[in-house]
Amino acid sequence: MVKEEIFSLFCLFLISFTLINAQETARPKEIKLPSPRLEAGRPLMQCLKDRQSSREFKPDPLPPQILSELLWAAYGINRPESGKRTAPSAVNWQNIDVYVAMADGLYLYEPKNHKLIQLLAEDIRGLTGMQEFVKTAPLNLIYVADLAKIPRGTEEDKKFYSAAHTGFISQNVYLYCASEGLATVVRAMINRDELAKKMGLRADQQIILAQTVGYPKK
Repeated sequence: MVKEEIFSLFCLFLISFTLINAQETARPKEIKLPSPRLEAGRPLMQCLKDRQSSREFKPDPLPPQILSELLWAAYGINRPESGKRTAPSAVNWQNIDVYVAMADGLYLYEPKNHKLIQLLAEDIRGLTGMQEFVKTAPLNLIYVADLAKIPRGTEEDKKFYSAAHTGFISQNVYLYCASEGLATVVRAMINRDELAKKMGLRADQQIILAQTVGYPKK
């Protein structure tokens, strides 16, 4: 009888362990980003003077602090009391999502908790553009418009607003890169259908632009 009870307890333990392990495996990987250093950076006029596009990048990954500040500058929350962002959007629709393609996978930037949520655990950088450098540059940002977040207007209106919102975000990235000595280029040459399918986007989510970031290749 004692042996049967021990065996039953062992089975219960094994089942519990398996369930817990399965839950941990199913839970998406998250990267909590460090707080941005708001006192860092160069004067704005110098950043504007040095703002430029570059298509040559070192493959070296960006440190967590730089990644944190880059994403916060792009589209982070700068007014926590209202949830408003570093880039403007019409009627505060905030309909652009920033996806991050790195060597270890595809992530979604979540501004509210300033973290990255892994969506795919594979390298899809090569799908983010048609230029050769996108495959090896450490970081490719993908700007996706969620048209469902714009409740009024024609399809043309929604695409117009989304393009404008993306432009604001992209320029924030340019200025941060100029401040930190990073190379960047915004890109429109994308196989949008192939990339959207790989990302699992809905029909009302549309890829607007991509932007590559990394250390300049010297």
